Amino acid sequence: MTVMRTRQAVIQALSDELESDPTVFLMGEDIGSGGPFKATEELIEKFGQERVIDTPISEMAFLGAGVGAAAMGMRPVVEMMFIEFIGVALDQLTTQGAFYRYLSRGAYEVPLTIRAAAGAGLGFGCQHSQILDQWFRGNAGISLVIPSSPQSMYGLLRSAIRSNDPVVVLEHKALYGERGEVVTGEAGIIPIGKANVVSQGTDVTIVAIGSTVHTARAAMESQSEWSAEIIDLQTLIPWDKETVMKSVAKTGRLVVVEESSYSGGWGTEISSEVVSQLWGQLKAPPHRITSPDAPIPYAQELEKRYLPSPEYVVSQITALLKTGKCPAPWWEGFKS
Repeated sequence: MTVMRTRQAVIQALSDELESDPTVFLMGEDIGSGGPFKATEELIEKFGQERVIDTPISEMAFLGAGVGAAAMGMRPVVEMMFIEFIGVALDQLTTQGAFYRYLSRGAYEVPLTIRAAAGAGLGFGCQHSQILDQWFRGNAGISLVIPSSPQSMYGLLRSAIRSNDPVVVLEHKALYGERGEVVTGEAGIIPIGKANVVSQGTDVTIVAIGSTVHTARAAMESQSEWSAEIIDLQTLIPWDKETVMKSVAKTGRLVVVEESSYSGGWGTEISSEVVSQLWGQLKAPPHRITSPDAPIPYAQELEKRYLPSPEYVVSQITALLKTGKCPAPWWEGFKS
């Protein structure tokens, strides 16, 4: 077990897969120099330019090349410097790579991994701070993981590279510097589709992913009025229904903490599924704590207000427990 930062866990996972499988190679803009977050640092020196390929600024071209290489038996890991940049190349992924297995009746697999920096909190502005999980949910043939720690980054990224179907790995920019113990090697690999119960509790189940796992933990640890069972989903597609249902059946309450904006957030599906399966066991309606339907501000204080804070999570859950009703979000009633 080694203590490392999340970005170092990325490098370690990539290095381990490059060493163990000669069909694995990397592509992306500036990855040879490590990229803006130094998450591929020194890999080109170790594995050479044929396996760590610096690409032109043409996401459509190199993602398409990744799909083709995967269909031909390679295991490409394609980096999008920021998740927003994938917009010009979604056709290559969502209507080509995701469907090759189906269209070929299983003759072709597409073991393609797409890594992308995502998320707010570092002042990158609205065009470089989105999480954009909604772009991938609802697309058959794609898995989506969002690690929250160095260990989950290492374990999920290695699982993604080994998958025989496309996997999108959203790496939260604000967590690249997070430190933690990491079990490497085969023992450190985390299966896609399995959640992690971060803490045990009896009053409410909090479901979170990525950066909001830290928000939820900070909220619970800052007060003593209630205890929460915090579930780190780790994977959004497919999400771990069994673990969530078991927890909510015990606590009787569900709160989902999302970084995404309110409309169309991933918590809607989880809330709907909980209601349909556990209606008679709920002590309160499921409640979603999200960001508002607005562009992510560049100004530091406004960005902090935009994202759910531990204090806000505490106030929302406390109100839910006291009234049995979902409290209104902070922005309701604001006038433009």
